[in-house]
Amino acid sequence: MLPQLRVSSNTTVSAEMIGLCFGFAVGKNEYGYERKTMTQSINQKNNSVRITAGEYRSRKLDFPSLEGLRPTADRIRETLFNWLRDSIQGEVCLDLFAGSGALGFEALSRGASQVDFIEQNVMAVNSIRDNIERLEAKHGTVYCTDAFEWLNKCTQDSKKYGLVFLDPPFKGGALARVIVKLESANLLRDGGLVYIEKKKESIDDDLPENWVEVKSKKAGLVQFGLYNILRSSE
Repeated sequence: MLPQLRVSSNTTVSAEMIGLCFGFAVGKNEYGYERKTMTQSINQKNNSVRITAGEYRSRKLDFPSLEGLRPTADRIRETLFNWLRDSIQGEVCLDLFAGSGALGFEALSRGASQVDFIEQNVMAVNSIRDNIERLEAKHGTVYCTDAFEWLNKCTQDSKKYGLVFLDPPFKGGALARVIVKLESANLLRDGGLVYIEKKKESIDDDLPENWVEVKSKKAGLVQFGLYNILRSSE
C-alpha cells in the first residue's frame, strides 16, 4: 500500500514534493546525475544475484528492477576477486554507485574488514540494508546519498580506503568526473586499488598518471580493470 499524502485544498503539490514523499527525487542533480522518476520507481519487481565465493557463498542478494541498475556479472566478479585474492583480506572498501551492492558484498564475503556502500536510490538502499541484515554482515554500512555529494563531504575524512569499486551508470559521463573527484578527495591510501567497470569503447585517457593498470579485461560490451594508486613521497 502506498503512503497517503495529505494536503489542504489550496495547496499545489509539485512533482518534487511527491518524490520526497516516496523517498526519491525527480530530475537531475547539480552534477547531471539522473535521479529516478515516480514512474520509474513504482511497481518495480525484485531480482537477485548470488555471491560467488567466501563466507556468504551462494547466498542470494535481492535488488529492485531500476533503470540503469546492472549488477556486475558473475563471471566478471569471479575474475575480479581472483585478481584480488591476496589483497582483499582485512581491507577497507568503498562501493561507490553501489546499486545492488554485489561487489561490496562479495568483498565482505571474502574477508574485507569494512565496506561502505554509497547509493542514492532509496529502493536500492533499502535492498542493501535488507541484505546486510539477512547476511548478518556487521561490517557493511550503507549511505543513502549521491556519490558526488558524499565525496564532497568526505574530503577531510581521516578514513583511508584500500579498495574502491567504481561502476557508475554508463550514460552521463559520471566515470570521468568521479575519478577526478576521488583523486582530489584524498580518500585513497598509497598503494590502494581501484576497480573500474565501463563501456568497452571507452578510453583510459582521463585516468590520472599515478593510476597504474594492474589487470584489465573485456567481457561482451564491458571493459573492466584494476588500478594501483601510487603517491609520490614528499
